[in-house]
Amino acid sequence: MPSPRVTRSATSGSPNPNGRFEFMSLMTNKTSVSDPTTTRLRTSDSPVHRKDSNSSASQQLPEEDCMKLNPSFLGIALRSLLAVDLWLSKKMGVCARDGSSWGSARPMMKLVEISGHGIPWIAGTLYFLYRSDSSAVREVILNLLFALLLDLVLVGIVKGIVRRRRPIHNRMDMFATFSVDKYSFPSGHATRAAMVSRFMLNHLVLAVPVRILVMLWAIVVSLSRVMLGRHNVTDVLFGFFMGHMQYSLVEYFWLSPNTLPALFKI
Repeated sequence: MPSPRVTRSATSGSPNPNGRFEFMSLMTNKTSVSDPTTTRLRTSDSPVHRKDSNSSASQQLPEEDCMKLNPSFLGIALRSLLAVDLWLSKKMGVCARDGSSWGSARPMMKLVEISGHGIPWIAGTLYFLYRSDSSAVREVILNLLFALLLDLVLVGIVKGIVRRRRPIHNRMDMFATFSVDKYSFPSGHATRAAMVSRFMLNHLVLAVPVRILVMLWAIVVSLSRVMLGRHNVTDVLFGFFMGHMQYSLVEYFWLSPNTLPALFKI
């Protein structure tokens, strides 16, 4: 029967080198199995994992750089169009200042500006509507008034949405401005000139010289917006197109005694 002293030494494993090795191996295996965090940390710190992460990052960075260095064709086209628009508008603003190349023609251009303003047109339409005795003439004038009011509403909505500032060489000395008139896109004078000229050519019996003068008036009013520095070229072009579309809308919703009899009785 072994003595207690020998039993303690055998169970502790301290004098036996092989026992100590087995005990340390057992603790190492237990740690690696029971602690997955340690395993993940060791795996992430390994040279192979670092190499894989660096290679994946090097594969992603060139794609991002290519996106920055190669923007879309639409973005390039829009920026180029904007640059040309600003450059051409500044070149055509020959009456923007008194000291401009055509500064002496600025008072005449301002008279053309007033001829395309909304207030004279609405006031004149109301006057002729009041003085009219014919039901056919009253119908035409009433629809012209509807077209002018529609133009004010639609242009104000578009200007409030886009909020494009007027050219930097513009002088805010316009006749009877409102809150939305600080914005430039689209040109209200161009929309009104296109719509009114098309309305008059289609609903008024005019001689050929007068028809030519009406078309020239619409073109001169639109050009005066750029020459006075009030608008950019794209503001006027879009406004002229918008005016033609507004006339089509007026024709679609034409007011007549058949559609609105109560209005014509008033």
